[in-house]
Amino acid sequence: MSTISNHMPTAELQALDVAHHIHPFSTQEDLQKKGARVITSAKGVWLKDSEGEDVLDAMAGLWCVNIGYGREELAEAAFRQMKELPYYNTFFMTTHVPVIALAAKLAEMAPGDLNHVFFASSGSEANDTNIRLVRTYWQEKGKPEKKVIISRWNAYHGSSVASSSLGGMKGMHAQSGYIPDMHHIDQPNWWSEGGESTPEDFGLERAQQLEQAILEIGEDKVAAFIAEPVQGAGGVIIPPSTYWPEIQRICDKYEILLIADEVICGFGRTGNWFGSQTMGIKPDIMTIAKGLSSGYQPIGGSIVSDEVAAVIGATEFNHGYTYSGHPVACAVALENLRILEEEKIVDTLRDDTGPYLQEKFRSLAEHPMVGEAQIIGAMGSLALTPNKATRAPFKAETGTVGYMVRERCFANNLVMRHVGDRMIISPPLVITKAEIDILIERAWKSLDEGMANVKAAGLFE
Repeated sequence: MSTISNHMPTAELQALDVAHHIHPFSTQEDLQKKGARVITSAKGVWLKDSEGEDVLDAMAGLWCVNIGYGREELAEAAFRQMKELPYYNTFFMTTHVPVIALAAKLAEMAPGDLNHVFFASSGSEANDTNIRLVRTYWQEKGKPEKKVIISRWNAYHGSSVASSSLGGMKGMHAQSGYIPDMHHIDQPNWWSEGGESTPEDFGLERAQQLEQAILEIGEDKVAAFIAEPVQGAGGVIIPPSTYWPEIQRICDKYEILLIADEVICGFGRTGNWFGSQTMGIKPDIMTIAKGLSSGYQPIGGSIVSDEVAAVIGATEFNHGYTYSGHPVACAVALENLRILEEEKIVDTLRDDTGPYLQEKFRSLAEHPMVGEAQIIGAMGSLALTPNKATRAPFKAETGTVGYMVRERCFANNLVMRHVGDRMIISPPLVITKAEIDILIERAWKSLDEGMANVKAAGLFE
């Protein structure tokens, strides 16, 4: 058996890594100069690196390890399933027990009449699926011209060419272009874009851009609107209270399917099982992934309403993936959901640790370089600024200061990401109050050190 011991010297591991491994969203030259941090094991909210350092992971990996690291039950579920049925597909009128059980469980958990699941291996794949789902739906309804999908700038819906076209990340569009019939409206980011308006007025204005777009493009051409209940990779942008009710009104008024991308918000992240419940919206399609298996296996899916399923089910849906409904991934997801339910992890977050985290996180707004501390459930962000009163940006390219603070977080053994000049967190839902205290202590220290570096660089003006 070919293995690489975790006890190889870090420098040797880094050299092998940069020689052969192409990292996502990274510059290989930077990795060659600095070397990647090598993670060797994890337990709960803690990572251990190859130098023996214990690191508090305030990002739950990539927003996904909701039940925390090191749950042996999920490894055992994978082992049992691998011994019994390691793989089979669900093409050609076949199925298997884990996919049947998981689909039924998700239908039970999902709100409203979202009772049918098309499985994928990731959120990117699931949002690719959604494009074909909505266009096939309208073709079968006799309205094939309804193809346009409206999204938002700075939204993230995946990294494939199709799913990144749904998203509004211009850097991704610049490298690959995007597929036709995608339209983007502005995001509900009051801090950066609200100007002199109140958050409530701003939320309405941004939501009403959807109606304006529908009227400009033509209701007969618009198929769907897609959005995350709370923008995640865009910087944890929690919309003003007026935003989602107006979006729902507009989707209801016109023949527009509402797709809620719950890849990050789903399975407890916002304090309810789904972000749609937190925001009071009723989607026709819900994208899921990440927390579905807490990242222990790659799995995602699209949960669709009775109406959409009935229309799609009347024709052959020419779509599918080799690993759609992979039996091992389904078995692990089922065990993950069992733990979330039986250990009342979402309830505990909503009623106990969540309010504590929110109180402590909002206290970071007292820091001289933090203008806003927004948090909902267990996802939050800090807006960095040299002037709280004016919400002014720094005199540097956006993201420069955020990166400087992120580097201090990593140096202080805290995984806290930056998106532009916002610092974001999304810890495992099982984080304890004592661990929250450590998170806040390390965040404050990193902000202090980051601010000192910003001032030394002449950027705090």
